[in-house]
Amino acid sequence: MPRWIDRHSDTFPPLESALRSPDGLLALGGDLSAKRLINAYRHGCFPWYSEGQPLMWWSPNPRTVLFPDELHIPRSLRKTMRSNYFQITYDQAFEAVIAACAEPRCSDNGTWITPDMQAAYCELHRLGHAHSVEVWHQAQLVGGLYGIAMGKLFFGESMFTRMSDASKVGFVTLVQDLLQAGFVLVDCQMPTEHLARFGARNIPRRQFQQYLQQHLNQPSGMIWSRT
Repeated sequence: MPRWIDRHSDTFPPLESALRSPDGLLALGGDLSAKRLINAYRHGCFPWYSEGQPLMWWSPNPRTVLFPDELHIPRSLRKTMRSNYFQITYDQAFEAVIAACAEPRCSDNGTWITPDMQAAYCELHRLGHAHSVEVWHQAQLVGGLYGIAMGKLFFGESMFTRMSDASKVGFVTLVQDLLQAGFVLVDCQMPTEHLARFGARNIPRRQFQQYLQQHLNQPSGMIWSRT
């Protein structure tokens, strides 16, 4: 059984104690305070739960990551990016981006980005830890994503799209800018075919922990001034 944590403790169990089934379930309980969330990312875990469930903290093994220098851009997407059909900004509409990411998709009527989760990450944004990528077309927000930046690591959380290729262009632009700023890893958390097309791959949790230890406290360039 995973360990229960309470509101009076900001520490997490060792990642090695995470369950194998379901893969990576590390702990239950606690809250979504900014301090706890920052500690979670620094520790190597993240929150993921649905409305009505207890707060769950995860550290899957293996961990899906994308190394910025391994980014693969499909030929058709390169053509779209050269056309300047979309305009990209950072941190111009964080609340709108996370609200769009929280909208139910297809036949799925639920979302793991609960109102409490949205409020918590908006607070992290106000504190300078969480950032958004906005994709615009004719002054309309048509795609985007958000995540956490710490040291030389970016922890991706969720993305949305309202037009074909919109979120893809936003994601590729972000990864390219992260590479130029000296970031060494984008945490994708769990594998998807969508991310694999861009070069994301699995690494052992122990290796992911090594990246945390080596790069969390290293300075990086700033990319969040794009307007």
